[in-house]
Amino acid sequence: MTITEILSLLGAATAAGAINAVAGGGTILTFPTLLAIGTPAVVANATSTLALVIGTGGSVYGFRRYIAEIRVWLWRFVPVSLLGGLIGSWLLTRSSNETFSRLVPFLILFATLLFMAQGLVSRLLKRSSTAPKREPLIWPAVFFQFLVSIYGGYFGAGIGILMLATLGFIGLKDIHQMNALKNILGSLINVVAAIMFIAGGLIDWPKAGVMTVGAVIGYFLGSHYSQKIPQLWVRRIVLGVGFGISAITFYRRFHS
Repeated sequence: MTITEILSLLGAATAAGAINAVAGGGTILTFPTLLAIGTPAVVANATSTLALVIGTGGSVYGFRRYIAEIRVWLWRFVPVSLLGGLIGSWLLTRSSNETFSRLVPFLILFATLLFMAQGLVSRLLKRSSTAPKREPLIWPAVFFQFLVSIYGGYFGAGIGILMLATLGFIGLKDIHQMNALKNILGSLINVVAAIMFIAGGLIDWPKAGVMTVGAVIGYFLGSHYSQKIPQLWVRRIVLGVGFGISAITFYRRFHS
C-alpha cells in the first residue's frame, strides 16, 4: 500500500466508526474506499466487515445496562440472526467478483436509501409508542429478521434500520431497549460473517489492520462526542457521499 492508500483507508474507517457510533451507515464509506484503491469487490466487502466488527462489539457494551430487559427476546432472535448471517456470508464466499460487482451499485443505493429512512422510522416508532397497544407480530418479525440477517451476512450496510423496523412489530417501544437488541443481533451477524470470510480467505489483512485502527478511533470519538456533533449534518454528509458513490458506480456499471 502507498502512503496515500493508507491515509485514505485510515480516514474512511475513522469516519465510518464515528458515523456508526452516532447514526449508523459507515459501510457506505469504507466499502467504496476499498474499491477505489483497487480491492476486488468481494474482498472489499469482507475486509470492511471485519474492520468494523470490533466497533459493533463496543456498541453492545455501551447498551449493556438494557440487556436484562431484552433477554426474553434473545432466544427468539439470536438463532435466526446467526443462521441468516451464516447463509448470507456463505453466499458471498460463493460469489465471483464479477457477479458481486454487478450488484454493487444496487447494494450501495439500497443502503443509502435505508440510511435516509432512519429519520422516518424513528418518527414512526415514536408515534407507535403513543398508539393503543396491539398484539405483537412475533413470528413474522422473527422471519423478517432472518431475511435481514441473510442480507447482513452478504453485504450488511443498513441492517440497523431494518432491525429497528422489525423490533417495532413485536411491541418494543423503548428506543434504548431496541438499540440494545439491535446492536447484539447486528454484532452476531457481523461476527459470523467475519469468521466465514476469514475461513474463506477473503480478507486483505494489511488493509483490514489499517482500517481496524481507524474504526476504533472513530468509534471512540463518535461515542465520546456524539452529543456535540450536529447529527443532521453528519446524516447529510453520509447521504451525499452515498448517493454520489451510487451514481458513480451505476455510471461505471452501464458504461464499461
